Amino acid sequence: MNAKLSVITGSFLLLSAPMQGFSATTHPDSCINRDWKKEIPLPVYPNREMVDLYHKTWEIAAGRVRKGPEGLPASPYMDENCYEDQIWIWDTCFMVLFAKYAPRSFPGVESLDNLYKPIHEKAVTPLKVHLVDNPPLFAWVEKEYFDFTGDKERLDDILNKKQYLQKHFKWFAQAKSGERFACSPQHIYLNSIGNDGFTWTGGASGMDNTPRGRDAGGYRKVLWVDAISQQALSARCIADMEQALGNADEAGKWNAEYEALKNKINHLYWDKKDGFYYDVTILDKQPCRVKTIASYWPLLAQVASREQAQSMVRHLMNPEEFGGSYPTPSLARSDKDYHHQTGDYWRGGIWLPTTYMTIKAIEKYGYHEEADAIAEKVISQQLAAYKNIEPHTIWECYSPSGNTPSTEHGRRARPEFCGWSALGPISLFIENVLGFKEVSAARKEVQWRLKKNKGRHGIKNLRFGGIVTDIVFDGKGTVSVKSNAPYSLIINDRNYSVKKGDIEIKL
Repeated sequence: MNAKLSVITGSFLLLSAPMQGFSATTHPDSCINRDWKKEIPLPVYPNREMVDLYHKTWEIAAGRVRKGPEGLPASPYMDENCYEDQIWIWDTCFMVLFAKYAPRSFPGVESLDNLYKPIHEKAVTPLKVHLVDNPPLFAWVEKEYFDFTGDKERLDDILNKKQYLQKHFKWFAQAKSGERFACSPQHIYLNSIGNDGFTWTGGASGMDNTPRGRDAGGYRKVLWVDAISQQALSARCIADMEQALGNADEAGKWNAEYEALKNKINHLYWDKKDGFYYDVTILDKQPCRVKTIASYWPLLAQVASREQAQSMVRHLMNPEEFGGSYPTPSLARSDKDYHHQTGDYWRGGIWLPTTYMTIKAIEKYGYHEEADAIAEKVISQQLAAYKNIEPHTIWECYSPSGNTPSTEHGRRARPEFCGWSALGPISLFIENVLGFKEVSAARKEVQWRLKKNKGRHGIKNLRFGGIVTDIVFDGKGTVSVKSNAPYSLIINDRNYSVKKGDIEIKL
């Protein structure tokens, strides 16, 4: 790696030659704001190639901002780069999590309206919703967007006026297999089994060829731990957003919903013998011992105790399961269906959405060093694949054993997938490599896990709410901060008051 420092100012400047072969395909319907480069955060970091990859990932993502066909509720929107006539719930949700860093140019939450309106208002739209029973992540990503931007107007619209999040939670809770929506080419595969949880399928869950349910007779014979955990996550996030709007009674109702789901998950889905969350059989509620990355959704929903989380992290860091040089494979390496060479899509492939979820999940329990180590390994894999594989791009998913893409039906997984794979070079780079763990417009606060051994590093042009700030550590002992407004900067748990203008903080 070239250790020459990249100094980022205005539109970015690289002090050494850019990586060869980069070519982002811009869709003919692309309509990105031509000033988008002025809006994105600008990282300062000694590894020039990782900074370069960050910018190139934004370029690929910019090519996926599309105006869409006439009659689309929200245009422009973020296209995941798969089918021309269909959009996905969970792809779109995960794109919100990097689009929030430049929301005026990258319409993340606006893209969700192309899902809300046809599903919950029966609006006729030109794009079909692929699998309406995809993971119910709306509340989680809306909360993440609100925390970062402080956009109470949108929160009031989706919670108080339209109630999209409540409607989707309640629909998901009662879904029945075979149900059809006019906006989708597929029927519903999800099936609610009383209060105990849900049956699902590989495609509907998003984990296409996963071997879950293998030893119990198939997908329909087990209750899926991710489905009920995502519902718990949704209830918790709705409660938090209602509280942010001052709706204490509604927040209380959703907290009660969350607590009931939390108790159910820990009663039915936790296996004391292995110290792991599993899918369970419908018939006798026994664990189906296929270890997949889906078992980390309970931690993101914060239903695990400290002791349960500790056990889950042990599995995560175990090189015979989910750890090693290429962490977070979608299927544990110890499983008989694990595909060592490429991961064969969801039989070991490394996916940025579930990797991002898992990293954020263990951070909830204070495992920051482990989270940061995983993030650096995964981004390094993306960087190596970008440099060494043609075309030089970002892939849909990656091999669990090398710096190459994973495969689907024997073919390489999709290229230029920004798309959710942008979560690595953008979100994980900002949050885990640079260390800006949490940014809250609502609290006017930035939490920075600064690592002095990284040398000079930081971020410029970070925008949250109405605040625009530069935060750079000089590699010795001083943090320089520039801001257009006051906020709190928490560096390694110590709070510093940032004023409007330029200040220096001696550590």
